[in-house]
Amino acid sequence: MHTSSIHWLDYSIIAISVLFTVVLGLVFSRSQKSSDKYFAGGKRIPSWVIGMSIFATLISSVTFLSYPGAAYAGNWILLVQGLMVPVILLGMIWFIVPLFRRVIKISAYEYFEHRFGFFARMYSSIAFSFTHFTKMGTVLYLMALALNTVVGFPIPNTIFVIGISIIIITLLGGIDAVIWMDMIQGFLLIIGGLVCLAILLFSTPGGPVEVVSKAFEWKKIDFGPYALDFAQLTFVVMALNGVFYAIQKYGTDQTIVQRYLTAKDERGAKRAAYIGVYMSVGVWTLFMFIGTALFVYYKLSAETLPEGIKADQVFPYFMTTQLPVGVIGLVIAGLISAAISTLASDMNSLSAVIVQDYYMRFKPNCSDRQKLRMGRLFVLLTGIGCIGVALLYASWEGEGVLGTVFGLYAIFSAGIVGILLLGLFCRRANKQGLYVGIAACVLFTAYAVLTTTKVGSGNEQHLLLDLGKFNFPHHKYMLGVYSHIIVFVVGYLASFFFKTKTVDDSLTVFGYFNERKKN
Repeated sequence: MHTSSIHWLDYSIIAISVLFTVVLGLVFSRSQKSSDKYFAGGKRIPSWVIGMSIFATLISSVTFLSYPGAAYAGNWILLVQGLMVPVILLGMIWFIVPLFRRVIKISAYEYFEHRFGFFARMYSSIAFSFTHFTKMGTVLYLMALALNTVVGFPIPNTIFVIGISIIIITLLGGIDAVIWMDMIQGFLLIIGGLVCLAILLFSTPGGPVEVVSKAFEWKKIDFGPYALDFAQLTFVVMALNGVFYAIQKYGTDQTIVQRYLTAKDERGAKRAAYIGVYMSVGVWTLFMFIGTALFVYYKLSAETLPEGIKADQVFPYFMTTQLPVGVIGLVIAGLISAAISTLASDMNSLSAVIVQDYYMRFKPNCSDRQKLRMGRLFVLLTGIGCIGVALLYASWEGEGVLGTVFGLYAIFSAGIVGILLLGLFCRRANKQGLYVGIAACVLFTAYAVLTTTKVGSGNEQHLLLDLGKFNFPHHKYMLGVYSHIIVFVVGYLASFFFKTKTVDDSLTVFGYFNERKKN
């Protein structure tokens, strides 16, 4: 919904931002002579830069566009998931980082093979790939939607141009270019968000005090409902979802684990994790607050919104009509930067997983040069796949995009956290028991998805499988929670029916404690 044109200066800022990413890829391409350098940066990147990269990877156009939209339409309940991340991080990062730096080479899912065998590695890496393909397409689509709303760029054209730019920088510059670009663009995103919030606060009648006062009065800054109800979107549902999201993200997600490996040492990797997560929580909160401020602004000021405007489009509309020349370009550059940071990271990580988990499985004696060549090829292919998924989202017109993202995370999480927790905390757990747990998880997921997914349109909608009162009764975000619990509980109990070989304690949390006692 393009409403007005913008100044040539804003176009210039946007164009320079995109060109800068391509040039950065060319600069770093000269040093990409080995697969270790391409995927792990030679393990020489400063921790504060890695922390900024983790932050920029977690913050995407989903945050930039949909968080303000969600807060405008409702309250801050979706922020609850993010608020659980630092809580969980404090409890696990101290042993997760040294474990991965010691056990794996590049792929996070090497750990699962060491602990439970080949199938566990394939299952978890495939789940990661499915999850990130859906996420990548969403991020690229939302960025294109914002540009269409603000400056009128056609969504398919934007998806192609930005998608190809991301492919170029990732393909040429490797993880070095991705991480340093993340650092620069992370600052750009923060500056753009703060400028928008400041303009909103001081443009609203009554100023910042009135905005905050009305936000609390109208319960826009609120995390409810607080009922113990798993069937609705409540605080409890989001908190539980956030616990497992945090473990999955920092304990099993290749995009984060890979960054642990780029630090000079364990201490630097831990510091990077803390920097990344606390900055992310701050920026998630910032963009939620922007959405709340937008709601108050349009309620109290004389400005009006076009009839039928969607919540996700309110922030772009505000940028178009209220921001001064130059600031629009800065904010849009921040939006593009957020998308590029996330997608470049995902492409490099997906390529690393494919090379390490699949290509080297079928060609174990390949040279490092061959690994580097295949890594670049897989970056190209994953980039093309990302563009394809984004175009699918565009054809669906992005209905409920943020809800779709969270729902897909829940569905495709596939019990990976349950596998990790079994490996870390249960010496008795074995691969046969785990396989039973995974089978139970798959059956449960199929049942829950089939009995809650509607097809058709209008009054003709119907469930894929209607079991009446036996349909899955809880909110879709709980699906991911249950899948992890099922894998853990069923996997542990089933392990008692099979003989367990002696487990290498270095693959469990007990090995960490034993090592601490020796030192």
